[in-house]
Amino acid sequence: MTGPGQPPSYRAHPPGGAAGGSALIVIDMVNTYEYEDAELLTPAAERVVPVLAGLIGRARDAGVPVIYANDNFGLWRSHHGELLEAALRRPHADLVEPIRPADDSLFVVKTRHSVFHDTPLSYLLWQLEVGTLVLTGQVTEQCVLYSALDAHIRHFEVTVPRDAVASIHPHLEAAALEMMERNMGARIVAAGDVMFRGARRPVPEGTRQRSGGGS
Repeated sequence: MTGPGQPPSYRAHPPGGAAGGSALIVIDMVNTYEYEDAELLTPAAERVVPVLAGLIGRARDAGVPVIYANDNFGLWRSHHGELLEAALRRPHADLVEPIRPADDSLFVVKTRHSVFHDTPLSYLLWQLEVGTLVLTGQVTEQCVLYSALDAHIRHFEVTVPRDAVASIHPHLEAAALEMMERNMGARIVAAGDVMFRGARRPVPEGTRQRSGGGS
């Protein structure tokens, strides 16, 4: 069954490639950094945050959707505003504040590594007529890699700015970037070389998420 405005049979992917606009996906950057290996990740995050903040600003100026896809830290009753507040109360709030979601940002709470797994992201991207995803955030060799694979099999074009992703293990990051490029056709570029295709539709009102409000 399909309803008004739905793709036939709820087909997961929107117009792919050049037919669609771009979206900037920010993965797991609203973060408390309170888990195993966090001490290995934070130095990389410190390098990434200023670059990512600039990329987010460019996307917003270009009218390109910025979509935050974030773990819920096991807080299953929390909405995105509470996740942000929790991160800003922790010692590494300085890694969150520069890239915090704006009031009208889109926010998807994910359950596993991929931004697509058990989330409404595919449908949201279809509504926005997005065909190219710019994947940023952390961890390169985990959530970014699996998200790139899921994007590829859904016929999205993928760009990964190498200086806007953070890793725990640099040697695994290098392998992950090579896999994304060779096996998934991703463009691996510097953040300054990211080319955004303009948004093809306004963000649907029903999908807007207020960072400090309810779900």
